[in-house]
Amino acid sequence: MTDFAGKTYWLIGASEGLGRALAKDLSAEGANLVISARSEDRLQSLRDEVGDARVVAFDVTDPAAVQQAVHAAGDVDGIIYNAGAYDPMRATEWESQSALTMCEVNFMGAMRVLGEVVPNLVRKGQGDITLVGSLAGYSGLPASIGYGASKAAMVSLAETMRHDLRDTGVLVRLVNPGFIKTRLTQKNEFKMPQLMTPEVAAKHVLKAMRHSRFRNDFPAPFSWFIRSLTFLPDLLVYRGR
Repeated sequence: MTDFAGKTYWLIGASEGLGRALAKDLSAEGANLVISARSEDRLQSLRDEVGDARVVAFDVTDPAAVQQAVHAAGDVDGIIYNAGAYDPMRATEWESQSALTMCEVNFMGAMRVLGEVVPNLVRKGQGDITLVGSLAGYSGLPASIGYGASKAAMVSLAETMRHDLRDTGVLVRLVNPGFIKTRLTQKNEFKMPQLMTPEVAAKHVLKAMRHSRFRNDFPAPFSWFIRSLTFLPDLLVYRGR
């Protein structure tokens, strides 16, 4: 079981929602935090709440800013990639810039950050990586252009890293939450099953981070339902189309 006390974790996507709640929980466990997001003001207010954290504000879509942020974060024991963008979008109402932004933040941002961080962790022979995906990454869902594809890519990335980093001392885990009550999900006009508060979701992530198990889907039973969609015949899923 992982002991967080005295270890340094870099939490990217810390300013709001799940990230903010997780930062508070990790701090309460005695972890040293490097907190990142685009909004320096929100990060500064979070630092005031947790008492002690290093603020590194940057935009994950900017390659030069990512390199600077990696340098500023310095040597870390673990990294949590939680940066996210979301807009509900149907293919019939495609907004290219919004869809591309979701892909840039949710997936390509992770690729930029991990491309700088992972080689250092491998050379060091130890490290802990937590990637925040989504249950939406398991199956194509309505009104999920951009978001679903970016999260599916994150799931695939995590699976590949888990294979490749075996025996390197670098542990990779994937956490896939369902609906979390945040400013992003407030955009949804449909009923969200088992909607969680950020605080409840953070407890799930913290529990996952205590162990080495790779895949962590929550909440049950909603996560079981989403996973089951991959086993249904196309005729049923797509209603004969």
